[in-house]
Amino acid sequence: MKKKNSALIAGLIFVLAVAVICIVNAASGGGYEFAGTFWALVPPLVAIILALITKEAYSALFVGVVLGAVMASSVSFTGTLDMITVDGLSDAVAGNAGILIFLVILGIIVALINKSGASRAFGAWASRSIKTKVGASLATFVLGVLIFIDDYFNCLTVGSVMSPITDSKKMSRAKLAYLIDATAAPVCMIAPISSWAAAVSGCVTSEKYSGIELFIRAIPYNFYSLLTFVFIITLTLLKFDYGKMKRFEEKAETTGDLGIMTLSEDEEFRLKEEEPVKPGKGKFIDLIIPVIILIVFCVWGLLFNGFSAIEEGGFIEAFSSTDAYVGLPWGSILALVIVIIYMIARKIVTFDEAMECIPKGFCAMVPAITILTLATSLKNMTNALGAKEFVGGAMANAQGLQWALPAIVFIVACLVSFATGTSWGTFGILIPIVSAIFPETSSLFFVGISACLAGAVCGDHCSPISDTTIMSSAGAHCNHINHVETQLPYAISVACLSFVCYILAGLFDKAGITWLSLPIGAVLTVAFLYFMKKRTSKA
Repeated sequence: MKKKNSALIAGLIFVLAVAVICIVNAASGGGYEFAGTFWALVPPLVAIILALITKEAYSALFVGVVLGAVMASSVSFTGTLDMITVDGLSDAVAGNAGILIFLVILGIIVALINKSGASRAFGAWASRSIKTKVGASLATFVLGVLIFIDDYFNCLTVGSVMSPITDSKKMSRAKLAYLIDATAAPVCMIAPISSWAAAVSGCVTSEKYSGIELFIRAIPYNFYSLLTFVFIITLTLLKFDYGKMKRFEEKAETTGDLGIMTLSEDEEFRLKEEEPVKPGKGKFIDLIIPVIILIVFCVWGLLFNGFSAIEEGGFIEAFSSTDAYVGLPWGSILALVIVIIYMIARKIVTFDEAMECIPKGFCAMVPAITILTLATSLKNMTNALGAKEFVGGAMANAQGLQWALPAIVFIVACLVSFATGTSWGTFGILIPIVSAIFPETSSLFFVGISACLAGAVCGDHCSPISDTTIMSSAGAHCNHINHVETQLPYAISVACLSFVCYILAGLFDKAGITWLSLPIGAVLTVAFLYFMKKRTSKA
């Protein structure tokens, strides 16, 4: 009933928005110029509102595209269709073709690694090498960090690999699910060679910086992701927990009840159907080598393309001038060919099995491709309506508030991502607006983009409807509600610390020491956990 009501309200908002646009256009005698005015912000704002109401990103983004097309075509039926199909969806697919190829190839490589049994082999190696609960936690964290190329791959691999080890050390499945979730999206959001870097590059429009360069420059200010790592390591070394997680860990330690979710008969049957007929022959090294191959060739592709674009200069200049839409497909195609040859030569997959992974990899990336296409289409509409110029002009009179804007952007991104359950949809909606708020010549430009990306990850991390949250629960075989409730205090703690860091970054901008925000945030994180340990020990 609630979903029906949400859909009805969303439909009414869409109809109302179209009606208002038509009335404004008719009142002006037709041909009203929406571009360069407040109306340029209506498509992304309506997309945000619908996302908050429906908690679903696909329809919200598409409605935003439609509204943008209606205004950009001056309320022309055929012009609207042309804007949607040509300037919106077609240009989004054509413009992001290289990134879409990279995503598909990434999905294929993930499917190949899973098919080979290399993930299972790593689990067997870890069980022989890890002796303590602290070691199990750190090993889970390290494995999550190593699998940085895609969050889906991370969630699907870390849980199945590490659960036998964490079980033997009496770690609750709720804690395992948190470690999986905390090293999925946060890791991918600071990895230049990942599906997330590709998606961000596709959503960014900058006259001065390439998408991949902007992504890299924003990494030091992605406080939520970076402080999450500090939080996990410190929490593990201090050997304590708080909130509902403490109860689950104490129960696992004293009674041996790890909170493992029991599967229904249908789920057990589905898992058996998905299992390979024979166990994979892959070893631990067969997990590491494909990832190394992918990284090496993607970096080569980016640098080769960058050096081709400049007459002279070094690695930094080449990386700054590279085109990720060309370099990543180059590197990933070569990497895929070599990985297939490697696995066939090692006799851990057959040629037919390798070919079966191609459609599987494509299917796994369909949601990501859809979100990226719709988000880019919305960006195209806002660009056509001159949103950047309008916001830039409006912010010229609000320079005194610049210091607070990164923190505000972070909170807005958190709320939108939490409501929709998708990071990609969130930064697809917000990045065009954020890019218009901060001048590219200011260091706050990178802080603002990072605040958007960090908020998207934070909201996704907290959201019960997030795909990575759901997959982390499934990967750890943990009750989903238990996972959400136990990790929420941890995620909110890091979010609050990140908010403080964005306030500091805004205040430090004039002094040119925005970089100081991160080390201060790390110190505050450690101090906060020491305080929480003393508080929980007294309780």
